[in-house]
Amino acid sequence: MRRSLQVWLMAAWIISVLALPLSTFPAAQSATTGVPRAPDGKPDLTGVWQSGTNRRGTWEEANTGFGVGGTGRESPPATPAPAPAREPAPYTPEAAKKVLQSFNLRAINDPTARCLPAGVPRANSIGLFPIQIVQTPKQIVILYEYMNVFRIIPLDAKHPEDLDPTYMGDSVGRWEGDTLVVDVTGFNDRTWLIGAGTFHTDALRVTERYTRVDKDTIVYDAVIEDPNVLTKPWEYRTTLMLREGTRLGEYVCAENNLEPERVEKLLKDGTEFRRP
Repeated sequence: MRRSLQVWLMAAWIISVLALPLSTFPAAQSATTGVPRAPDGKPDLTGVWQSGTNRRGTWEEANTGFGVGGTGRESPPATPAPAPAREPAPYTPEAAKKVLQSFNLRAINDPTARCLPAGVPRANSIGLFPIQIVQTPKQIVILYEYMNVFRIIPLDAKHPEDLDPTYMGDSVGRWEGDTLVVDVTGFNDRTWLIGAGTFHTDALRVTERYTRVDKDTIVYDAVIEDPNVLTKPWEYRTTLMLREGTRLGEYVCAENNLEPERVEKLLKDGTEFRRP
């Protein structure tokens, strides 16, 4: 059960997902039905989804064996796939030094270790926890079990002029054909983009695209821009897979999170706390 997964597994997954191209994921099985449509004719994104995988089925079926939350022992692949090429984040030389410092201290510098929201697009890359989308003609609501956060995305609207910087930013959406395009801005600088150490500034802007290509699959694409630390836009792509029958559970990070107190003591005692 996903609720009993160890914290180290979650951390390993978050660190490992570093802007992987869509080719990272094995070829999906053939779709069984077409794209569901809402009453207004737009693709219906409503449902509970899992990111970082293309395995079809229920949560339990997709997270066994070599699935995202599986043990990796039940059914090893016949031919292991080669590691995919990754596009490194296009940081400026000075910013890259800070990324390396944060990476080396990722066990204590990760904002989520202090129960802070994951931000965008990172919240859409954490495959161990489900995401629920609720679609209406005027707005899209996205609920995240991880960190128990949400986003309300009005359609055909403008960003407010008096935005306060936030962890999840301010989102507005529009339809371009069958693709939902979401513009996200108004961030603070306290989250990581995807993997360990990938910091940003409050100049961050993310353009998301959600394209439902069949009954079970949404292709998710995010273009990340931050002129203060990135030399060009950085693209992240994954798939969101439908998990029928799954319900979001309550996630209370701070309740059992002993790491901040332990880390503060280590730092106070002058303990060297680095990971290779």
